[in-house]
Amino acid sequence: MKITKAVIPAAGFGTRVLPATKSFPKEMFPIVDKPTIQYIVEEAVNAGITDILIITTRGKGLIADHFDRSPELEHILEKSGKTEFLNIVKDIADLANINFIRQKEMKGLGHAILKAKSFVGNEPFAVLFGDGVIISKEKPAIQQLMEHYGEFGEGVVGVKKVAESEIHKYGSLKVENLHDNVFKCTDMKEKPQTKEEVLSLYSILDRCVLPPEIFEILERTKPGVGGEIQLTDAMREIAVTKGMTAVEFEGTRYDMGNKFGILQAQIEVGLEHPETKDQLRAYIKELAEKL
Repeated sequence: MKITKAVIPAAGFGTRVLPATKSFPKEMFPIVDKPTIQYIVEEAVNAGITDILIITTRGKGLIADHFDRSPELEHILEKSGKTEFLNIVKDIADLANINFIRQKEMKGLGHAILKAKSFVGNEPFAVLFGDGVIISKEKPAIQQLMEHYGEFGEGVVGVKKVAESEIHKYGSLKVENLHDNVFKCTDMKEKPQTKEEVLSLYSILDRCVLPPEIFEILERTKPGVGGEIQLTDAMREIAVTKGMTAVEFEGTRYDMGNKFGILQAQIEVGLEHPETKDQLRAYIKELAEKL
């Protein structure tokens, strides 16, 4: 089945990078010359997604403004002959059919995804977390998952191995290799706190493709870790009953809700950007001599 819809939850407060996020959405943090959320939307579009729902909350109107037309700015750019910038600005508004809805209460990621029920309807959909940028050399990360939808069980999760010392911050998966970088997933544990609870060092990182039945499960999922409705708890029900596919995606992931992740993205993407790579490389070499 062709997957054409994506949901991007972007309602979190960004507490790990306060005070920057007190009045500025972390999803709008720039990586060189584009905000975080644009990288994520472009990944979805490049994977064939045509309809996107971004879930926001109060104080995040800048996200909607970014994907809207800006007649005043366009007029200034056109009048000054800056055609290249004019086209860039116009193209942002035409990336996809982008919709917005607010999560009025912060009840967890599962609660946020449940807000997308009427948008999704009765078809599988992609989920791309709003603070996770994944730069892939070949196929977009979400496309790598979409291509394996239905291979084993229902739904697909994008996974990577995390350090044993960090697994308590993520979810741990019970996986068994099927072939290449594809696994079957038959159990999950959200933020395991003891060694006995750790199923493996594979964890879901920022991407998944879910069947529409996830909504019925979320409607009856009770609050879990942190008193929130956890998406992992709902996905676990599918994993233990029908199974899910896990794909160890190719690409470099940047956690834009983390101070180091923000710096890492700026530097590494800057070293690839045609307008900044040479100057930044020279600067880093010069700086390294002083460290």
